[in-house]
Amino acid sequence: MTLVRRRLLALGLALPPLLALGRPARAALAYDFAFTAIDGAALPLAAWRGKALLVVNTASFCGYTPQYKALQAVWEKYRGRGLVVLGVPANDFNQEPGTAGDIKKFCEVNYSIDFPLADKATVTGPQAHPFYRWAVAELGETAAPRWNFHKFLVDASGKLATWFPTKVEPDSPAVTKAIEDALPRS
Repeated sequence: MTLVRRRLLALGLALPPLLALGRPARAALAYDFAFTAIDGAALPLAAWRGKALLVVNTASFCGYTPQYKALQAVWEKYRGRGLVVLGVPANDFNQEPGTAGDIKKFCEVNYSIDFPLADKATVTGPQAHPFYRWAVAELGETAAPRWNFHKFLVDASGKLATWFPTKVEPDSPAVTKAIEDALPRS
């Protein structure tokens, strides 16, 4: 992998599909995007190719912050079957003012979180992380995060399966059913 590609991935920027040898470009998949991990390392979604992803924008000082407990439970229940829960701290709604260290400590101490956490990212508007801009373009403006703990579910092929608004708990029957449908087939 070239240095330029690694740097673009670390910034969350996917390289556009190539039009090589007359082949048409393929539609983007979730695996084409990358975040930066809360510890500063690159966090390419391609590392989880073949797994389902539940990508959730999180915040430490929100009325929905207790959803961390359910997210951890979902992670524990399904990770052995091919689900990755990815928390994406965001301050879009002014409820995640802390540093990466503050956020990581809060999650570990208060909720025993051990699923992957990205570094803080923007999830709304034109400055949103490329994954979020792609998800909204794929699913429509109604799928855009309106608050913290908005959930996007990606199936094992890297395609967006569905989304759930903030109020839908991560361990609700609707989310559980969608996760089961999105998991890799044995």
